[in-house]
Amino acid sequence: MKKQLLGLAILAGLSTAFTPPKPKWISLFDGKTLNGWKVGKNAETFHVEDGTIKVAGPVAHLFYEGPEQPFKNFEFKAKVKTMPGSNSGIYFHTEYQESGWPAKGYEVQVNNSHTDWKRTGSLYNVQDVKEVYVKDGEWYTEQITVEGKHVTIKINDKTVVDYTEPDNADRPADMKGRVISSGTFALQGHDPKSVVYFKDIQVRRLPD
Repeated sequence: MKKQLLGLAILAGLSTAFTPPKPKWISLFDGKTLNGWKVGKNAETFHVEDGTIKVAGPVAHLFYEGPEQPFKNFEFKAKVKTMPGSNSGIYFHTEYQESGWPAKGYEVQVNNSHTDWKRTGSLYNVQDVKEVYVKDGEWYTEQITVEGKHVTIKINDKTVVDYTEPDNADRPADMKGRVISSGTFALQGHDPKSVVYFKDIQVRRLPD
């Protein structure tokens, strides 16, 4: 019996020893510049302020165009702060476009008090959140995990969306690009009255 237990212990130790470590978190924003990011029309909507990306201005989207992209399966997280009445979003599996709302990829909502009822954490127009989990003027963490067709969204470690895209997802014409694929991330400038801050923007790749 002792030999059997010893053998099991050795096997367990070997199993642990050969478990590949999780990839490290990669920072997408250096806190000083917008290096690695690209915006087309209304570029003035985005600028760096006190170690954050401040979003304030007309409709625009800031795309990560750095060397780490594209991304397929991943964990993404950022610290976010909204001001009263503001609206923004975090896109994933998207791609750069000069203007307009990104046609490719999913949007994860950033909105705690805007007139749009779809609140922070919503997988916009796919699985929407009505509850408000965080307050304007306070930093919170928004986390997105994509593994295959499974999308999990957490606000301050609380799961608010758990969604699996069905095979051959049927989308209306204006949402045909909202499907799991691969791509990059983008931050949204929604309207001139919306002021939102992002910092500590990080991603960790997961196995494909």
